[in-house]
Amino acid sequence: MSCALLAGDAFPGKQSEWKGHPRFDFELAGRTVTVVTPDKTAADRPWLWRGEFFGAFATVDEALLNRGWHVVYMDCSNTFGSPDTMRRWAELYKFLVHQYAFSRRPVLLGMSRGGLYVYNWAAAHPKLVGLIYGDAPVCDVKSWPGGKGRGKGSPADWDLFKQVYGLNEAAALGWKLNPIDILAPVARAHIPVIHVVGDADEIVPYAENTVLLKERYEALGGHVELIVKPGGGHHPHSLEDPAPIVDYILKNRLKK
Repeated sequence: MSCALLAGDAFPGKQSEWKGHPRFDFELAGRTVTVVTPDKTAADRPWLWRGEFFGAFATVDEALLNRGWHVVYMDCSNTFGSPDTMRRWAELYKFLVHQYAFSRRPVLLGMSRGGLYVYNWAAAHPKLVGLIYGDAPVCDVKSWPGGKGRGKGSPADWDLFKQVYGLNEAAALGWKLNPIDILAPVARAHIPVIHVVGDADEIVPYAENTVLLKERYEALGGHVELIVKPGGGHHPHSLEDPAPIVDYILKNRLKK
């Protein structure tokens, strides 16, 4: 399959429509992939790669589509960014970059538990990331789903997390692959980071997740741009007017 044959963004699988744009759903690496294409693709073929929850609170997705970006999602739900999921992501990355000439550095969107996916990818592949946008992201599993701090936690998801990673309770509590624990390669690559959070989030508490990640990332020489919604909870995600997020992405993402 050559890039010349794909100039019109003719992806395989089922075609439908999302937010007025062509949507394609197809199988790759044993998972369903969704790609939404813009009306006119921007010059370097930029793309937004969602870690979880395709279509949820998608104001940023829609704004970027209207600016010529692709939106991409691979359905690996409830796997918490596991090594198996990262292997499937690697296959998707190669497919889109090598066969469709997508940008080498996608912008990663980690919404809620999607934070585990995007930080795992960025830590393993720091040269393949343009920017991380965390939206009330999980940065420490002890906080969520563990519920070992101020948050409510989710016992069912905590059990599922331990099952996915093959951990007992003690090993899960001592797990060192949280986003807060794997920031060194991300910082060395100078990856821009922006988080949007509510300071009254009872599910993924701000202080136990984003605040801690910001402190550690900046201690390593990085920077986390922070948009705090006063009194905001875990929902709704994003911003009603996504302009501040979109502007930051467009001005700061790494392209090479």
